[in-house]
Amino acid sequence: MDNNSTELGTVEDVNGSTVSVSLDRRTDSGLIFIEGKGYKIGQVGSFVRLPQGYKDLFGLVSQVGASAVPENKLEEETGERWMTVQLIGEGTREGDFERGLTQYPAIGDPVHIVTEPNLERIYGRPDSPQFLEVGNISSSATIPALVDINKLVTRHSAVLGSTGSGKTTTVTSLLGSIVDNDFESARCIVLDIHGEYSSAFSEEASVFKVNPQRNEEKQLYIPYWALNFNELSKLTFGKLDDQKSHRLLEEVLKKKKETLDNSDIEVDKDEISADSPVPFSIHRLWLELHKRVISTHTVSGNQTLETVAYKREGGDIIEDGDALSVIPPKTKYHLDNEGVYLSHSQLNIRRQIESLASKLRDERLDFLFKPGDWTPDIDGTVEKDLDRLLKQWVGSANSISILDLSGIPSGILEILIGALLRIIYDSMFWAKNLSEGSRERPILFVLEEAHSYLGTEKKSSAASAVQRIVKEGRKYGMGAMVISQRPSEIDPTILSQCGTFFALRLQNQKDQSIVSSIAPDNLQGIFSMLPVLKTGEAIISGESVKLPTRTQIAFPSPQRRPDSEDPVVFNEKAVPSGWDKPKEPTDYSEVISLWRKQKENSESIVDLENSEE
Repeated sequence: MDNNSTELGTVEDVNGSTVSVSLDRRTDSGLIFIEGKGYKIGQVGSFVRLPQGYKDLFGLVSQVGASAVPENKLEEETGERWMTVQLIGEGTREGDFERGLTQYPAIGDPVHIVTEPNLERIYGRPDSPQFLEVGNISSSATIPALVDINKLVTRHSAVLGSTGSGKTTTVTSLLGSIVDNDFESARCIVLDIHGEYSSAFSEEASVFKVNPQRNEEKQLYIPYWALNFNELSKLTFGKLDDQKSHRLLEEVLKKKKETLDNSDIEVDKDEISADSPVPFSIHRLWLELHKRVISTHTVSGNQTLETVAYKREGGDIIEDGDALSVIPPKTKYHLDNEGVYLSHSQLNIRRQIESLASKLRDERLDFLFKPGDWTPDIDGTVEKDLDRLLKQWVGSANSISILDLSGIPSGILEILIGALLRIIYDSMFWAKNLSEGSRERPILFVLEEAHSYLGTEKKSSAASAVQRIVKEGRKYGMGAMVISQRPSEIDPTILSQCGTFFALRLQNQKDQSIVSSIAPDNLQGIFSMLPVLKTGEAIISGESVKLPTRTQIAFPSPQRRPDSEDPVVFNEKAVPSGWDKPKEPTDYSEVISLWRKQKENSESIVDLENSEE
């Protein structure tokens, strides 16, 4: 075979878009050089070109070897070498390329290797911020891998790969490209479960955290009264039967209506429901329920001990307690006849009321029940309304907002993720025609560790919120990027709505089959490479790329490294670290102190930042 010849073989069988190619006997295996550049022959995932007059058909190699032999050739012992090609598009000699086919090859048509000039025809080099550069084509370091930002955001996407495959690096590169393209009105909301992204975008993102420890981090507040009744009920009272739930719903609605009497919120009382984001004092609600359910006892007839005590008829005065300090009321009384008297109230939720009191006292939940300037006073009025909070999250000067959820107790994480997504979705939905709305300024939700709250086994509030985004969000300018190491554990309804996939190395066979089955392009061959992809290498397929592409993701600069790298156990080429470094004097009392405080060593963080300066 001539060193400058690009011909590989000929078409021997055509079955729809699947073509069987017999390799020319003169075609050498391995690597050939054309015009000084090396190309690998017969590699799964590589491209081939089939000239058809003034057009070229392009295909992707999906099989090579014995498995690629056509059925009608199985009984023939010809000694030929075969490969299977999936036709994917066509281009003119002027350089235009389009997905889909208007014609098919004939038996005996030549098949050529695709060289770099041909790859440039396929992928193009559009000089437009609409196309984000995320790395380079694995087969050619000089050709950038580009994704269409329009379809990436509004048609949703998924970044899938095993632990250590480079998921966080891929997401960081994507977000970094958005920042570098300087989209003045871009809005990306990152739900960061493990606190990995704040170090990557410390100067380019607004970071909100439950327990902030760095100067650039802001306090994350999620006001309980912004939650709908179902979310609030699960967080406060737990599981209730329909009757108790309905009674509590009426109490919450009553308190919200009372707030409207004491505030200047411009909404009619008849227009709100228990789901409306109207502030009210949950501390006051707790105290009133405590008095009604726990502190009130039947004495005689229709009288209650509370009534008797206030009249000084058989008991001492009741101590009211303190709502904001969560101090329960006390009833000091004596009875003429001994006996135990139960509550006169028909709302039997004593255990739930006591549970709510413990939650209101829990300092870990202050971000929820004592949300700073958004904490209602006893009458339900607040210093700041939700517009100020929403502006922090989606209207800041930075294009990326990181909601660091690493300090939230795991037992309530699913509910709060669902609440956060719903709050933003609902507000943007009703404001869709305003300049602040998501139609004018689309929003990308980046959902880290999605398998932990979007599981297939149960319908969580988080899963419901994400389903709503992926099903309806496109119309309103809201997109989701789902990130997971276990795609088989994610609700298939959510994955099926993702238009673009970044499939990194996957070792589990079940996860591989999920990706192959839901990927938009029916190219099983290219997805068979998932177990052998290098770290940071991905197969990108779907609506935001012209063709399924094996891509080497660009590694972020040192200033944008996420906090997700594996700790070094031993590195003989660098300064001793990990197990090889000298053992230092240890004081585990500080370890225990930080554990009890549920905080990182903030002093060490500050010292590190100062040393870097």
